[in-house]
Amino acid sequence: MTVGVSTSTPLLPASDTDVVTSAFSLVDYVVFALLLVLSLAIGLYHAFRGWGRHTVGQLLMADRKMGCLPVALSLLATFQSAVAILGVPSEIYRFGTQYWFLGCCYFLGLVIPAHVFIPVFYRLHLTSAYEYLELRFNKAVRICGTVTFIFQMVIYMGVVLYAPSLALNAVTGFDLWLSVLTLGIVCTIYTALGGLKAVIWTDVFQTLVMFLGQLVVIIVGSTRVGGLGNAWEVASQHGRISGIELNPDPFVRHTFWTLAFGGVFMMLSLYGVNQAQVQRYLSSRTEKAAILSCYAVFPCQQVVLCMSCLIGLVMFAYYQKYPMSTQQAQAAPDQFVLYFVMDLLKGLPGLPGLFVACLFSGSLSTISSAFNSLATVTMEDLIRPWFPQFSEVQAIMLSRILAFGYGLLCLGMAYISSQMGPVLQAALSIFGMVGGPLLGLFCLGMFFPCANPPGAIVGLLAGLVMAFWIGIGSIVTKMAFGVAPSPSNISSFSLPSNLTTVAMTTLMPSTTHSRPTGLQRFYSLSYLWYSAHNSTTVIVVGLIVSWLTGGMRGRTLNPRTISPVFSRLVDLLPLSCQKRFHCKSYSQDLSVDTPAFPEKMSNGMLKNSRDKEAMAVPEEGSAHQGSSPTFILQETSL
Repeated sequence: MTVGVSTSTPLLPASDTDVVTSAFSLVDYVVFALLLVLSLAIGLYHAFRGWGRHTVGQLLMADRKMGCLPVALSLLATFQSAVAILGVPSEIYRFGTQYWFLGCCYFLGLVIPAHVFIPVFYRLHLTSAYEYLELRFNKAVRICGTVTFIFQMVIYMGVVLYAPSLALNAVTGFDLWLSVLTLGIVCTIYTALGGLKAVIWTDVFQTLVMFLGQLVVIIVGSTRVGGLGNAWEVASQHGRISGIELNPDPFVRHTFWTLAFGGVFMMLSLYGVNQAQVQRYLSSRTEKAAILSCYAVFPCQQVVLCMSCLIGLVMFAYYQKYPMSTQQAQAAPDQFVLYFVMDLLKGLPGLPGLFVACLFSGSLSTISSAFNSLATVTMEDLIRPWFPQFSEVQAIMLSRILAFGYGLLCLGMAYISSQMGPVLQAALSIFGMVGGPLLGLFCLGMFFPCANPPGAIVGLLAGLVMAFWIGIGSIVTKMAFGVAPSPSNISSFSLPSNLTTVAMTTLMPSTTHSRPTGLQRFYSLSYLWYSAHNSTTVIVVGLIVSWLTGGMRGRTLNPRTISPVFSRLVDLLPLSCQKRFHCKSYSQDLSVDTPAFPEKMSNGMLKNSRDKEAMAVPEEGSAHQGSSPTFILQETSL
């Protein structure tokens, strides 16, 4: 698809490099500096408040006392990265409003985690999501899941720090490594010292900055183009307003079905099982607050998506009125929004700085979440199980050292990203490649009582192999045809997470090529189906291997690791099918409900009677009324 913009000389000569650079004034630098100072101040406030009396639970889990609103805003900010702020408007500018239908997947993508994943995680009183894998399978599966997550996030956090800094440097002349180092150091300090509570409250502040920065661009831009109604009309006249595309072909990049249903699996990989999000659910003071925070994200996601899409439409109308220069038209798509903002706000001191603050708020919130979640899983999954004798003071110190270490590693990964060249897109795509297999692993455990540890490990490996095969194959194929590789084949940042949607989804080629055939067609699978395809691979392979290795026969299955939804789904099946789910062969093992990781009680992780009761006593009213006594999972349900 070609870009429908003129490349003639613009009426506003803001595309000249010197003019664009001068648009970033002293006032703009002050506004940007305020973002860093206030973020650091919020983090340090929570770090030094109660210094010396902190516990590991306070540092890693905010003492499990957070309310639903700050948790909801932190959930939103975690994957609303700078690449989404730059990428979504550019996607709308280049390809039209079809992407807007992604909002249709948000409801299911948040309701399912709220009622399937959160109850299981919260009632087990976990710290790391991967503790669940040991409870359901064994320690080997837990370690496999943890290592996979660490690999995913280490690759991701360096790119998400470097990519927006590079785009900002290319457009404004803002010093590349000064911005990278400043963001990395500030983020590392408040994350390591303040822990999860500092991260959540800085996320709240940074989310407000992101909203304000984007709102300013919409207001000023719509004024310049004659209002949002006129911007919509201009976009419609040039074919940028898309109807509902009902083509069911999964190899078409964006259709209604791809966005509305394929996007659900992408959402689940982000909001259902990703440690950065699960950790926020578990920091809520009650299970109800955790579920409400998940619901509260839904309207916020819709607002974020609408604002990003409106910026894209306003940008399109603006450049129809004031055409791009040749230099701007030849820029990378992720630079379009920055060029537009510098053109639009150049006569308004402070506003360009506000948008840059908005951009880097996205980076700060995402990177701080990565640091904190990585430190948590490293401490809980890789260190504590082998060194349970650590005192509280030693554990706190080690947790902070881990956060500082991951901060330094992030800076190192940013430098490596700067040296990767074309390989950068492959690194960017890895985040999405890994999300689907991890989703499949958790679903295998929660919905299939017959799945066993060998099936889980082999299934995860099969899912990762499939994910990298398709993902890398897609990139290599596009490069072979001389087309810029599209990270749109990553199911992650849209990480919609967040919906930060697909990191740099806008680097899709702007030209149309002949329809691929054979293996090339397989590689053209829409990125929004990646999570669905890879998670299904894990489940299918995992069930086959489990069946071949005897299922759970002779093994203990903790009924609390099975989703409460499972028994309800079984009740809907015909009686003849229900018998196939009969768990009599290990009913004796299931009849005793023991606390999850009781050793935590002696290690200082559970500090009050409420915490201990949450470990051993099911919540009132959580048992399924009227459940058939035939199924042991239903008899012993939560």
